[in-house]
Amino acid sequence: MKVGIIDYGAGNLRSVANAVQSLGIEPRVFSTPDGFDGLTHVILPGVGAFGDSMEELTRRGLDEPIRKWISEDKPFFGICVGYQLLFESGEESPGIAGLGVFKGNVCRFPEDGRKIPHMGWNAAVATNESDSEWDGLGASPFFYFVHSYYPEPQDQSLVAMRTDYEGLSFASAIRRGKLLATQFHPEKSQKAGLRLLENFLR
Repeated sequence: MKVGIIDYGAGNLRSVANAVQSLGIEPRVFSTPDGFDGLTHVILPGVGAFGDSMEELTRRGLDEPIRKWISEDKPFFGICVGYQLLFESGEESPGIAGLGVFKGNVCRFPEDGRKIPHMGWNAAVATNESDSEWDGLGASPFFYFVHSYYPEPQDQSLVAMRTDYEGLSFASAIRRGKLLATQFHPEKSQKAGLRLLENFLR
């Protein structure tokens, strides 16, 4: 198993690398297109703005290799902004296209008394508990969130987990084939997060 973590200047790399290392795997952190060579699993983490992150991925020539990797249904895990970038566009950065792997927009939480950002621990309810990714997690594990925006997938069959934030239900995880992407941070979610990463790598 060769696990790669994409470095495009969007932070949180060390936490993700530490989480993978705690599972007994030494990841390769890379920032150029040739970094994909020889890998079996790819993780796209992210903390920051949608537009800045997308522009940096493009500047480093990482956008097309990511699309190709996903199109070949190789194991891929997107985290936080690394989840949001899989969609076509984001309200945070009008006019900047995302990777466009999936149809949909990344929306901002409505400002109707709800505290923004959504920060802290919250439950994620699996839409299909029999999926191998959720093995050992139970029906509604708690994960750590920090975000003001959330994707709205056009294809609802992608949605693998849903989370309620003060009355608004959003897609906190999606899954298609060997792709998994989460709005929450598994690397900051203690036992549940490590179990989810382990399930993905397994």
